[in-house]
Amino acid sequence: MLEIKKQSLSETFSVYLDRRMFRILLLGAISGFPWVLIGSSLSLWLKEEGLSRSTIGWAGLIFGVYAFNYLWAPLIDRLQIPYLTKKLGHRRGWIVLMQVAILVCLIVWSFINPTENLALLITIGLIIAIASATQDITVDALRIEQIGENEGKSMAAGAAMAVVGWWSGYKLGGVIALFTAEYFQNIGINNYWQSTFLILGIVVILMNIGLMFVHEQASNTRKFNQEATDKLIQNKLGSQNIFSKTIAWITGTLGGPVASFFKKNGFSIALGILGFVFLFKIGEAFLGRMSIVFYKEIGFSKSDIAIYSKTLGWVTTVIFTLLGGLFVIRSGVLKAMFLAGILMAATNLLFTALAWSGKSELLFAVAVIFDDIAAAFATVAFVAFISLLVDRTYTATQYALLASIGTAGRTTLASSSGALVDWLNGDWGTFFIITAIMVIPSLICLWFIKDKLKLSEK
Repeated sequence: MLEIKKQSLSETFSVYLDRRMFRILLLGAISGFPWVLIGSSLSLWLKEEGLSRSTIGWAGLIFGVYAFNYLWAPLIDRLQIPYLTKKLGHRRGWIVLMQVAILVCLIVWSFINPTENLALLITIGLIIAIASATQDITVDALRIEQIGENEGKSMAAGAAMAVVGWWSGYKLGGVIALFTAEYFQNIGINNYWQSTFLILGIVVILMNIGLMFVHEQASNTRKFNQEATDKLIQNKLGSQNIFSKTIAWITGTLGGPVASFFKKNGFSIALGILGFVFLFKIGEAFLGRMSIVFYKEIGFSKSDIAIYSKTLGWVTTVIFTLLGGLFVIRSGVLKAMFLAGILMAATNLLFTALAWSGKSELLFAVAVIFDDIAAAFATVAFVAFISLLVDRTYTATQYALLASIGTAGRTTLASSSGALVDWLNGDWGTFFIITAIMVIPSLICLWFIKDKLKLSEK
């Protein structure tokens, strides 16, 4: 049973001043920034090199690794990185290693011509996605472990700060990328996107410096419980040799988190949770995958996109994420997710109006603002929901499992977004109507499991 305590407005906002919230904010930014690289930056780079909408859409398949990072999440919970773990801690050691991998990939990208080496470019993008997805496993675990298991209001507030941080990394990172690319283009640099990625590499370095200020507590309890599970399995095998110890470790590492999740929630409720998580944000993903292509085709420049979609969107996201956290705390996760689903469908229709009206800066601003309000609201409710579900013995694995299932719907299915626009002969208005309809199955699923979830408020 999930319980969230109602509290006064002053109590709710005061929790945001906890120093742990600022650490969570930074962790969110570290998690969100790589999406700039393989999302809007890569899409616009390919668009300006003359590649088709379908190609750009299918290139987004690299996001699919986020849907499967739970497969190696158990290893992240248990394996230590030589030297880094001892010096930085278990979680931070993994984050730094992945950040270094992303930095190296950006340097390689700076030497690639997309039209001549598209396969290599996508391969490097895939490596960035894998590093980012792996990083997300330990970032989410470190975030959750900043908060005590019985601190319901702090967990909801932490979810809001994580979302603010993620969008800050994504939006402000996008501002840096777009303005830098346009500046390099205007001064006559031919390979302006390649040069831009070197600047973005500096951002990665700065984030690693900031990570050193995030406290990580040693978790002897987590290690003890994991080893206890291994011993239980080994005892059932009836032997104490190296082979049985290996089998017990593998079984406990891979099977323990899944067994714990189903045991805690019950089989039918667990399946209902997984179904809802998969369907919740598919429509938003279809819109997001093609949004920057749509902006470019309708006539907006990179600086226009940076101002309206990134800068303005970031301010809106920050404000309404914090307000969304307030709503989650006072009204509960379930109500918040119903409202968020309705908002996502309604705001997608604003892009239909923009598509049918033609280039309009006012309508562009309105559509972006309300879309970011809906996205912020939906994300903070979703993050709070799955954060409260995890077992601290398997924090990284269970959160990764739930998050990756949600990502599976958003990435694998949304990769066909460009093909859908082409099938519609570039009818962007109809495309956005379809994305609005996509939210309905998730709300139906949520309606059927709402009574079984039995969410209460305190």
